[in-house]
Amino acid sequence: MTDSSPARATAPATSTAPSHSASSAADEAPGGGNGLLWVLVAVAVLFAVLRPRAPMDYLRLVDWQTVGALAGLLAITQGVEKSGMLQATAQRLLGRMTDLRSLAMLLTAGAAVLSALVTNDVSLFLLVPLTRVLATQADLPLARLVVLQALSVNAGSALTPIGNPQNLYLWHRSGESFVGFMGMMAPTVAIMLFWLFVAVWVLVPRTAITLRPATEAPAVKPRLLTLAGVLFVAFVVALERHWLVAGLALVFGAFVVFYPRVLKGVDWALLAIIALMFVDLRQLAELPAVASLLQHAPIAEGWRAYLAAIVASQFISNVPAAILLDGPVRDLPALAAGVSVGGFGCVLGSLANLIALRLARLPHGLREFHKISIPFLIVCALSALWLRMG
Repeated sequence: MTDSSPARATAPATSTAPSHSASSAADEAPGGGNGLLWVLVAVAVLFAVLRPRAPMDYLRLVDWQTVGALAGLLAITQGVEKSGMLQATAQRLLGRMTDLRSLAMLLTAGAAVLSALVTNDVSLFLLVPLTRVLATQADLPLARLVVLQALSVNAGSALTPIGNPQNLYLWHRSGESFVGFMGMMAPTVAIMLFWLFVAVWVLVPRTAITLRPATEAPAVKPRLLTLAGVLFVAFVVALERHWLVAGLALVFGAFVVFYPRVLKGVDWALLAIIALMFVDLRQLAELPAVASLLQHAPIAEGWRAYLAAIVASQFISNVPAAILLDGPVRDLPALAAGVSVGGFGCVLGSLANLIALRLARLPHGLREFHKISIPFLIVCALSALWLRMG
């Protein structure tokens, strides 16, 4: 007879059986494969053959502000990881949590709240590395936890004008006050968060957290942690003032001088993926067939505008979709709701999805993501549509 209440357990040190739920991805090569990178390269080559343009034009397609911001944040995140603070925090967190579902609820709720305050990308840079470290100390379903966090930041960031780039763009276009925009988004966000926590309840069992055999934790390096913290604040200020080059020079210069090994862990392939996404997706949006479709499609208002935003997000990501549809769509609340829900489903729906999977270093992350995210998109899209039509 098994006790149904959660209890702390420790994995036997002699056990060598592989665990399906516990992720060994933390020990994999960074990024867990670059299949998406090569697909984007192939699409870029195809466009170059069919619709050639000057080399400098390709560079203009890239949003260097976004790529540069990610580069700086990736370097700072590596500094935090190398400082040992994540390992120490993970040990304390596992000492307080008793069951897997409670831990998943905490991480998911934390991601949602943080994303509304400090943007979806920044919240992932804070929480996904911590979750990956947790999976090295306990038997955890890392892929599932990270996918739920990706869904969580997409949902939570939709509440505030500063939660994500598409909200910031649409907020300025709407003329609404900060609180007024939140009021407009609140019903859709409530539906997304409701189904998010239902998903956590269904997908994560209330079982005891099984600790892995204890290993000697790396010593915390206070100087490196302090440097990373100072650089984070300085870099955010630089981004707000549009001093991207100066901010990047400060971050990378400081690490080159004081801790050069930190930069070896930066996921440069992720930066290449993001840059190629801009190149490929913006060329796709420029195709005459796409422009003609948008001009003649009946998507100006109501449920058609909402569904058009969701569908467009699946192919070109929700930020470009918001910009592309801002002209033909006159129903801004429907557009805002659609691009928010459109962040679910395909991994391309939101930049945050790619960031989460790359930070977690999941070898089969895309498969796990779509197994959860596509059904989640369908449920949220229909629920929010029913709300809007009701």
